[in-house]
Amino acid sequence: MEPYETYETHGHRLDLDTLTPLIVIVLFEGVDLLDVTGPPEVFSLVPRETEDAAGYRVVLAARTLDPVTTAAGVRVLPDLTFSEAAARSIDTLLVPGAVELDAERRVRALTDPEVVDWVRTLAARTRRVASVCVGAHLLAAAGLLDGKRATTHWSTAEQLAAEYPEVEVDADPVFIREGGVWTGAGISACLDLSLALVAEDFGEVVALRVARQLVMYLKRPGGQSQFSVPLEPVSATRRGEDLRHFVRRRLGGRIGLADLAAYAHVSERQLARIFKSELGMTPAAYIESARVELARGRLEATDATLDRIASTCGFGSTDTLVRAFRRTLGITPTEYRLRIRTG
Repeated sequence: MEPYETYETHGHRLDLDTLTPLIVIVLFEGVDLLDVTGPPEVFSLVPRETEDAAGYRVVLAARTLDPVTTAAGVRVLPDLTFSEAAARSIDTLLVPGAVELDAERRVRALTDPEVVDWVRTLAARTRRVASVCVGAHLLAAAGLLDGKRATTHWSTAEQLAAEYPEVEVDADPVFIREGGVWTGAGISACLDLSLALVAEDFGEVVALRVARQLVMYLKRPGGQSQFSVPLEPVSATRRGEDLRHFVRRRLGGRIGLADLAAYAHVSERQLARIFKSELGMTPAAYIESARVELARGRLEATDATLDRIASTCGFGSTDTLVRAFRRTLGITPTEYRLRIRTG
């Protein structure tokens, strides 16, 4: 490894010979703030939980050293320019993302060509690359996900699959590892991804101790489904919203397709087309998703029995509840309750 230099940035000296291992977070205008700040919070706790006092050193790299305004309006100061970072031997490159709302108020991931070029350049100097949330779109644009399975925030998964057909998009897991390339799911999953990186470097025990310091309910395994079921409609039309609210008001009882069709004043066949186009799934799948989400809240907030939760959430039986949880979240209700209360 070539010797590091010392840079003068924003009135303080950044001693780069202490950056072992060096984690570089890509910074650009409009980036999601939590994508940038969440992982360093995880990494900063490693020295508390391991005898290796060095832990990590995290730096932010951008086009220039000028302040960068995030999507939250908070300004962040870079430590290095991209060109300075490219001269270093990087252990981990973290790539966050940015989004905008299109004319129909749908979430769209953004990819700045210049940032994509720098991601490609920096990745060549990096042992391990990881995207946070919609940062997967930048990795895909840089060609780093070709032929790989990857995840991203569920709201942009269809966009990722459509724009990069060579990527096998799976929006279900919290994170996915494909060799030296990691992709993380939406928003708070950046913490799970960061904990997984810590576990790889320092072991599961250290990662779990860090999770406890963060007062996280659990350290979710990568293959586990994103717990929060996306209930918002793909298309925010009044018709889709009305159907969504009609379902949610009746989750505790029987919801038949005939009832839904009558409410919408359409045939059952037309109802299925409406759900597919405006809510992204069949009526039955949507109802089950909504019931699982309701049951998930009961498991987190109450000590109610599974029989009681199954009854109040419209499942009818505990067996039906368990099967729905396995399909939707990949675990049983009992396992979910134990994990959510661990730590």
